[in-house]
Amino acid sequence: MKKKAFIVAATCMLAFCAFTSRASTVPNGPLSKDAIAAMTTAQKQARVNEINQRIEEIKAMDKSQLSREDRKALRAELKSDRQEARAMSASTYITIGAIVVVILLLLLLL
Repeated sequence: MKKKAFIVAATCMLAFCAFTSRASTVPNGPLSKDAIAAMTTAQKQARVNEINQRIEEIKAMDKSQLSREDRKALRAELKSDRQEARAMSASTYITIGAIVVVILLLLLLL
């Protein structure tokens, strides 16, 4: 009897537990690095303008009426948008420490 009950319970549990996967492409979500690399400069600038517009819309919102989950979703959206905007304008920065090291190496070698 116990064995039958266990089998029925296990079957029900497995039947009601479905494995779902999220869609990998979100139309308004952040772009991948490959997609950003394939864009032209004009497309990148247009996307950065869209991101900036959306950020301004979020800043102008009245967030006091939103639920906790909605505010959390907005923060996550802002974070991903800012990361995408930074990826669009990927630049190489040379820090002062790196400049000092290069100058010292040049002085030692020459």
